[in-house]
Amino acid sequence: MKSLSKKILLVEDDSKVCSFINRGLTEEGFEMTVAMTGKQGMEWASSTTFDLLILDIMLPDINGLDICKAVRQNNQHIPILFLTALGSAENIALGLDSGADDYLVKPFKFIELVARIKSLLRRSENFENRFVKEEAIYRFSDLQVNDTTKTVSRNNEEISLTSTEYRLLLMFLKNPYRVLSRTDILEHVWGVNFDIGTNVVDVYVNYLRKKLERNQNPRVIHTVIGMGYVLKESDEHTK
Repeated sequence: MKSLSKKILLVEDDSKVCSFINRGLTEEGFEMTVAMTGKQGMEWASSTTFDLLILDIMLPDINGLDICKAVRQNNQHIPILFLTALGSAENIALGLDSGADDYLVKPFKFIELVARIKSLLRRSENFENRFVKEEAIYRFSDLQVNDTTKTVSRNNEEISLTSTEYRLLLMFLKNPYRVLSRTDILEHVWGVNFDIGTNVVDVYVNYLRKKLERNQNPRVIHTVIGMGYVLKESDEHTK
């Protein structure tokens, strides 16, 4: 079943890669816009409404990391996928830290690219629909999430989260004291039921912990060795 005219911006300076992706995703039913420079991609991302962004990192002028950061200043929820030849763990962590939702390394299989895109779009739609249908405030200890206004606070101090960090925290808040495996988290937060080849769950748990534990706040998301993570108060079995 093909997508219903979802708009995608592809920012990529390799003409052959652009042509391949543009043709393939157009055949899948997506409405494609292609920018071959970072400057052009930045302008279109800022002035036009898209459902998803695909960004290369190594561009001739403005790199993809800077585009991602600029987009995230104004839009926390649009899905962003990095598609790049930079495949080290450090590069992947840097890409995710800049605000991306997913990271696919070149060379790639087109079928996987399509699966990642559909997963990101599906997750985005479900996320938006939840806010329409649910009006709820989740609390745990001194931590509070307003699922209507999308605000997070601890000790009455507001915490700024990316869309992925927010979804991760919300999953923990909806399942307090339950040990969540990395597979559970990948499926419910990233919307994928296969190994995406990175330690993305651990990376994002660490990002979230750093924000929640500012000002010497005690840890509430703990590692359960060999099992996963749990939202609970501290004890000797977790860290």
